[in-house]
Amino acid sequence: MARQPRLTVAAYPHHVIQRGNDRQAIVRDDADRQRLLGLWQEHAQTFKVAIHAYVLMDNHFHLLLTPETDEGLPQMMQAVGRAYVRYFNLRHQRTGTLWEGRYRSNLIESERYLLACMVYIDLNPVRAGMVAQPADFKWSSHRHCIGQASDKLVTPHALFWGLGNTPFAREAAYAELVQAGLAQSEKEQLTRSALSGWALGSADFVSELQQSTTRRLAPGKAGRPFKTNRHPG
Repeated sequence: MARQPRLTVAAYPHHVIQRGNDRQAIVRDDADRQRLLGLWQEHAQTFKVAIHAYVLMDNHFHLLLTPETDEGLPQMMQAVGRAYVRYFNLRHQRTGTLWEGRYRSNLIESERYLLACMVYIDLNPVRAGMVAQPADFKWSSHRHCIGQASDKLVTPHALFWGLGNTPFAREAAYAELVQAGLAQSEKEQLTRSALSGWALGSADFVSELQQSTTRRLAPGKAGRPFKTNRHPG
């Protein structure tokens, strides 16, 4: 079956995943990591994209972001991807592709899944066995969100602001969400939707969103169920 075109809609949050080709490393040291984060910040500002959460693993990354325009997300990803590959290949004296095809993305319903998606992203290094606690991992937005660091890349979403009336209250409330973790069903929903590109939300959310596009936003009722046999990290 042909791959569906990606859908980006202004003012909606999107969960983005990009992997290295054949799961190879996309960063080899901290200089690479700083370069990629710098490109995210530069091009997010250029194309008016707010980044709410991120994690940069060795061979892939996750972003949770909201574009101001329908074109902002793909323009940002294209600009970052091209600039970073040029940098990476020159620095490491290599040629050829770095990314595993095009990036994956899907829209999510803010009220039901945005904070869960933030938690999902923050816990990525823990699930991978790299650290015991998400705060032990330097290359994510988690420490910013719990008040242990200041990260200019992060633009808090309104739902994050709604966690408390003061910075301390918000940070403490969010830390509790991360500590509580996610139910297995939530992890599976976030994984499945990210890999498939289906919108993640209530039936009403998907139905309302469907009115703005001819692209199908949810799998059909007939046929075999979608199988998740690849973990995004």
